[in-house]
Amino acid sequence: MKNPVRRVLTRLVAGAAVGALAGLAVAQTAPPATAATSSSAVTVAGRGEFKDMRFTVDQTTHLTSQAVTVSWTGGAPTAFAGTQFNTDFVQIMQCWGDDDGTVPANPGPSRTQCQYGASPTTDRGSWPGNDYDDTRRVFYSADPANYGQDNRYGAANPNAPGEVPFKPVSGDTVTSNTQNNPYFNRNTTNEVDFARTGADGTGREFFEVQTANEAPHLGCGTPVKTNGVTKPRSCWLVIVPQGHLDLDGKPYADRSQVNAGSPVSSTNWQNRVAIPLGFNPVGTNCALGSAELPTTGSELVADAMTSWQSAMCPTGKVYGYTEYGEPDTRARLTRDGASGLAFTTRALGADEGTTAPSGTTSYAPVALSATVIGFTIERRPRAGAPESTQKLAGTKVESIDLTPRLVAKLLTESYRNSPWGAVISGTAAQHYGWARNNPAGLATDPEFIALNPEFAELSVAETPATDTDLLTTLGHSDSARALWQWIQSDKDARQFLAGVPDDDGTRVNPYYSTNADLNPTGAAFDPSRTDDYPKSDPWCTIPPGSGATQKQCMIDFHPYVDDMHSGALHTRRADGLWKSSWDPLATPPAYKSPGPQTVGSRFLITVTDAASATRYGLQTARLRNAAGKFVAPTVTSLTTAAASAAGKGVAEITPTGATAKGAYPLAQLVYAAARPAGLEPAARKDYATLLRYAAGAGQVTGADPGRLPVGYAPLPKTLRERATAAANALSDYKGGTTSGGTGSTPATSGSGTGAGTEATPAGGTTGGDTGAATGTPTRASPAASPSYDGGDAVRTTALGTTPADPANALRYAVPVGAVLGAAAAVGAPFAGGGRLRLPLRVPLPGGRTVTLLPALPERLRKLLRP
Repeated sequence: MKNPVRRVLTRLVAGAAVGALAGLAVAQTAPPATAATSSSAVTVAGRGEFKDMRFTVDQTTHLTSQAVTVSWTGGAPTAFAGTQFNTDFVQIMQCWGDDDGTVPANPGPSRTQCQYGASPTTDRGSWPGNDYDDTRRVFYSADPANYGQDNRYGAANPNAPGEVPFKPVSGDTVTSNTQNNPYFNRNTTNEVDFARTGADGTGREFFEVQTANEAPHLGCGTPVKTNGVTKPRSCWLVIVPQGHLDLDGKPYADRSQVNAGSPVSSTNWQNRVAIPLGFNPVGTNCALGSAELPTTGSELVADAMTSWQSAMCPTGKVYGYTEYGEPDTRARLTRDGASGLAFTTRALGADEGTTAPSGTTSYAPVALSATVIGFTIERRPRAGAPESTQKLAGTKVESIDLTPRLVAKLLTESYRNSPWGAVISGTAAQHYGWARNNPAGLATDPEFIALNPEFAELSVAETPATDTDLLTTLGHSDSARALWQWIQSDKDARQFLAGVPDDDGTRVNPYYSTNADLNPTGAAFDPSRTDDYPKSDPWCTIPPGSGATQKQCMIDFHPYVDDMHSGALHTRRADGLWKSSWDPLATPPAYKSPGPQTVGSRFLITVTDAASATRYGLQTARLRNAAGKFVAPTVTSLTTAAASAAGKGVAEITPTGATAKGAYPLAQLVYAAARPAGLEPAARKDYATLLRYAAGAGQVTGADPGRLPVGYAPLPKTLRERATAAANALSDYKGGTTSGGTGSTPATSGSGTGAGTEATPAGGTTGGDTGAATGTPTRASPAASPSYDGGDAVRTTALGTTPADPANALRYAVPVGAVLGAAAAVGAPFAGGGRLRLPLRVPLPGGRTVTLLPALPERLRKLLRP
């Protein structure tokens, strides 16, 4: 009896173990899920005359530097006085502080602690407001019942002017000249002075939420200790609806100007709606002085890496990230394999004139992103436009279609008003006759209107700051290379660059012609070898009507931004960066920026990445792909394009290769690359840990720290398996370490060392030196510091917890596998199964095997023999 029992027990244990392991394998290779996080959207009702309005903010927790959507229903349609707002609009601002106790039904902050009132002090003829409704100026009144007046701030006499003070977190209150306070100005504020309510009573606005990095005077996200517990400082989003009542409470009858009254005046403030905002901690949650491993490279992975960093810190692993253009990243890694982990979309040696370094280079796919064309465009109807168009005045255009030739016109500065002042009243400057009959800008280009017919009824200023160019980055990048590849893939675009006018007679700016006979430089422009956005036209002039005494050139008319994140933010703010206003009183006299474009008629377009566009709520263009279809950058279209990736070792997505109808043409795969021979064993294992996380929980989409930010597409299963295999190969590398290897004593946090590494599934390409890029990163902090005005933002990372895997059926794979395996083991003899053979070995993904049960000692084998 005892022998059969022993056999059953043996099979039971072994079968359970085999089943559990099989279940684990299933769980590991299953496709990623979208995080089942609860929505943080909040809806709040209005009060008083706005009691029928409902205001919704789509995200109120886990906030960083980003845009949130504020929408509303139940409002009265906005009325206009010419181009100015007249009545019934919405104003939005961000505030700090505790509940002031004034509105028990809707707690909120003091009005003195709100970032509002930085509107222009001059040029109000083109601004849609006056110096009350978009500033902190108020009238003081002894009678607080007098609508639109204030019962607290101002002079001692009734009806005397005053200002609502601004109090920053430091407590240094500004009581006068608040419009020119030292904390925020027109170029850095996130206030929304005017948001339109449509004919159907609804409205929507994208609001830029700012952390303490961008607005230190608000302090949102900084650690604050309350009752012994430290949490990120919360803040408020405050909405103030403005109606159609005059200062005396009667209907506003003046149709010539905006309904006066600052939103922070006491009578308007009593209608305010406050919604709490929860922030991720500003800065890193890694312990100071922690050993840091450097990573560098592609901006396409920046948002994902920022999120992943926060999940690694609690494990004791600190991974710095420094943004570099991909070509420079590849050169650095080729030259110095000991520099760490680097992110790239191409293999080392893929660039012209370079060769891969000798030895093994490991590549792991970690992110699926895309280069996109993002925009902020508001409808400004032409005079005489149909009523249906007039009703949409001030609303945002949600989508536009672009062809390679249209984008080529923008990048080559070929619109008439791009070289500002080269053509005046039909007369062209010398050598600029080519521009005389070209459209003034994109919005009046017949090719564009044929694809986007509503623009035939819209009016656009068409200056260098609007639709005559794209806001682009300075430097070399694979995103720029991909965009030029897409342009080159189109016959019409190639012919246009070669000098063939389009069907409407539009000609290329000859400084960008691929025909050397047409190009004034005597050399042909070669987009097939271009990985930046050159500004080749040498045009310089004193802008017409400016009164200036100094010239401006094309680089002034069309300034660069430092990175795609910055381009997205400036486009969200509708700030084209052109310093178009001459200030003769400056010392010395100089051009200055007029600030963001006028509300209701903004038009700005940029080349950015999908994550940054999503982060700041930009609309994105649909681009025509190789199949002739216009496709938007979505998770589906990026995944479809990824299926076309081709190439040995490091598969690339190319515009010509992405031939599926639903493929987005500028999708890009990002790889983490490493040269293991240059790394210490400890560093290889630590980088492998990061890669495994990136390929696992890091591919689950969500707003929580550690998740994959919205704007990325989760990697398909096969690519995640390749990344995991590459991580294992990197960790298990046995080829030895060259002198100078990095990793046993990695740089401490903030030390600023290191370039980057990459990782491949199969683990090996060979080659030689790639180039002459020199220098090392100047910083290696837990997140890149963006270079736009007003802060060093992206360092906002997250809460110090590693997110759990989504609660789906896979969580049961291991225990269920164990039960089924045990049952199968016990039942095997009855099904004709043979004797259990040891050792038990089970294959795992990636070609490895695991020994489940070793061979038993001879003494135990004798005991279990029948």
